[in-house]
Amino acid sequence: MSSQKAGSESGQLKRVLSRSDLILYGLVILTPTAAYPVYGIIENASHGHAALSYLVAMVAMLFTAASYARMSAAFPRAGSTYTYAQQSLSERIGFLAGWAMILDYFLIPLLSVVYPALTAARLIPQVPYLFWIVVFSLLITAINVRGIKMTAHMSRFMLAVMSVSTVLFVGLSVRFVLLRQGARGLIEPGALVNPGSLEFSPLLLGAGIATLSYIGFDAVSTLAEDTRRPEKDIGFAIIVVCLLQTVFCLATVYLARLVWPDYRSLPQSETAILDISSAIGGSWMFGWITFVLLVAGLASALTGQVGASRLLYGMGRDGVLPRRFFGYINPKYSTPTRAIYLMGGLCLLGGFIADFTLLVQMLNFGAYVGFILVNLSVIRHYGFRSGGRGVSHWLTSWIFPALGAIVCFYIWLSLTNAAKIAGFGWMALGVLYLAITTRGFRTSPRRLQSLADEGQQP
Repeated sequence: MSSQKAGSESGQLKRVLSRSDLILYGLVILTPTAAYPVYGIIENASHGHAALSYLVAMVAMLFTAASYARMSAAFPRAGSTYTYAQQSLSERIGFLAGWAMILDYFLIPLLSVVYPALTAARLIPQVPYLFWIVVFSLLITAINVRGIKMTAHMSRFMLAVMSVSTVLFVGLSVRFVLLRQGARGLIEPGALVNPGSLEFSPLLLGAGIATLSYIGFDAVSTLAEDTRRPEKDIGFAIIVVCLLQTVFCLATVYLARLVWPDYRSLPQSETAILDISSAIGGSWMFGWITFVLLVAGLASALTGQVGASRLLYGMGRDGVLPRRFFGYINPKYSTPTRAIYLMGGLCLLGGFIADFTLLVQMLNFGAYVGFILVNLSVIRHYGFRSGGRGVSHWLTSWIFPALGAIVCFYIWLSLTNAAKIAGFGWMALGVLYLAITTRGFRTSPRRLQSLADEGQQP
């Protein structure tokens, strides 16, 4: 069944998003406050090089973002990573890329529901954590079912709150440093590079954790069929989102280090930003940052669920996942409601049993598998197939994606053994599913689904 036929049976996605909507969506899913919950963890992992870790992470993300930009112009479809690998490498590799990103897109909203629930339970200990899991899961699902414009309106409000928080944190941190050290205190090379404690492996580990602040930028490409001009606007928005995110995160971690120079004296690495907030603004700033962390988590969960549902829809429409369920678009709301309900249910169940630390590690595993395959897709599609020439062609079709793949691979190697075991376990399930649906890899998964839809025997 073609995508047109699928759309005629159950409705279609509406092309209503502009370039500014895409940038807003990307910033909301990443959140300008993304460095808050991981700052202390990165400082410890990198031996005091959080700012440098973000610069290393930025390099990997920009090369990969450029690859997403190029592939979104060639294949402006909702399937994103899955579509790019499927069209450029092979159907089976495309499925595995999509399977890896399902893990990624499932964990983003799940983590973003768990963290606000933990925060809310800390603020109001009389109300149990599980209650907040139920409330937040139902809330984001209800908003996303109503349509992409409803999600965009809520995203604007949440982005405004997070942007105010970022400006406030930067302003109070600068004031704190000026009052104690003067203008010279704002320029401290040791806050970026300390030769006495700089080591390659810890720096890569720190960079791997720092990329959590970028993971999700690729979800912008899942909105290709919700966008008016996907060939031009998707790639532009992805690059701008990554650059802006670097500015937000780098300013936050650099100033945090100036305010609290000895990261080893922080009471608790997981909540380091709250201690720093108390230092620069007192108890009211502590309360404000706690509230903002709650808003940021819900914002990321809201937009993360959108990306997940579009990825599942793209794979369902192609028949590599059950089409009748995942390929369905609600005619009234023009949203893949069945995929959205599934993601909401998984967030609800996952929140009951989730181990936060392991989920964070598994998120990186799925993301980097997808990132590596997208970089390789650029080389295959533009490098081998396009036949272009010149310096620009070599840079954008060979050098940049190759560097992106190499840097992503090295950061992926720095993940913990627990993350790799869990991640490979998920990929093994994908291989098993693919083997079953393709009769031992002998048949195209899309061909089998088409025959099933037509009532024929494969």
